[in-house]
Amino acid sequence: MLDLQELQARALDELANADSQEALEQWRHAYLGRTGELTLALRSIGQLPAEERPAAGQQANQVRQALTEGFEVRQAAVNEAAMAATLATDALDVRLPGRPQTLGHVHVITQVLRDIYGIFRQMGFSVFQTREVEDDTTNFQLLNMPPDHPARDMWSTFYATTPGVLLRTHTSPGQIHAMRQFYPDPFRVILPGKCYRYEQVTTRSEHMFHQVEGLAIGQNITIADLKGVLEHFARQMFGPERKLRFRASYFPFTEPSAECDVDCSICGGAGCQLCKHSGWLEILGGGMVHPEVLRNGGYDPDVYSGFAFGMGPERLALLKYGINDIRLFYANDLRFLQQFG
Repeated sequence: MLDLQELQARALDELANADSQEALEQWRHAYLGRTGELTLALRSIGQLPAEERPAAGQQANQVRQALTEGFEVRQAAVNEAAMAATLATDALDVRLPGRPQTLGHVHVITQVLRDIYGIFRQMGFSVFQTREVEDDTTNFQLLNMPPDHPARDMWSTFYATTPGVLLRTHTSPGQIHAMRQFYPDPFRVILPGKCYRYEQVTTRSEHMFHQVEGLAIGQNITIADLKGVLEHFARQMFGPERKLRFRASYFPFTEPSAECDVDCSICGGAGCQLCKHSGWLEILGGGMVHPEVLRNGGYDPDVYSGFAFGMGPERLALLKYGINDIRLFYANDLRFLQQFG
């Protein structure tokens, strides 16, 4: 067993020379840590003869107390010296004018949302807000997706502990709320808001994101109307030089359905990580409202028709400002956000 008196004297000598937090931490590990000298000495007491253990244990505890108290005193002295040095070098001259308070600004996604509102307001659309916490019936079933429908695999859903309650996976359930409120009149609305999906966060996707749903219901509405609205929107948002393409697609609540792409503003269509080297970036999907969804909203599909679409403002912001990573929007890095002030 180590000579505890010698250990104490040596440790206190070294402690007196520790003049920084790093040195203090090294000292603490060397003597009081799990593998420190004093800790190992305490463990070795069990190997002594039974009659020597009480005295050795008492002495070891006294040494531990002395080292612990010495460490605390020395740590306080080092902290005080560091504070004094800081005050000496960073002294405040109260005669100098104060630093002006920086003003905040609207977040870049809010700016894009406002741009979207303005463009669709010009085309006669109004903003219709709907709830973020939905029920399974409205989020899926009334949109032509019964419980066993394979299209549900397209969304990884956050369910609440209450059966049938969930965080909406898209803004499309707002179609049902809007139709039931405006029935039997024709209408044009956009439905903005947050959506939630249990997905891997990548350069192109987040588990929380915004969507803007568009819905127009009336008589004699055709897919040509949908195409005209979306082409006008894309050119207003990204400029007349942007190229637009439509691809046939599938959504349970529209028929026929299409996806709309804009040529990638990062690479100019040459191919990059953001557009998956395709030269195109999907900005929205849409189509003609499915007859069953019209019925669920209260409208007779033999009399009324309509189109619907959904777009992601984050995706639009990537294109509009030439950003290559969607995660930057919510990382709270002021160096990034202040570019849009």
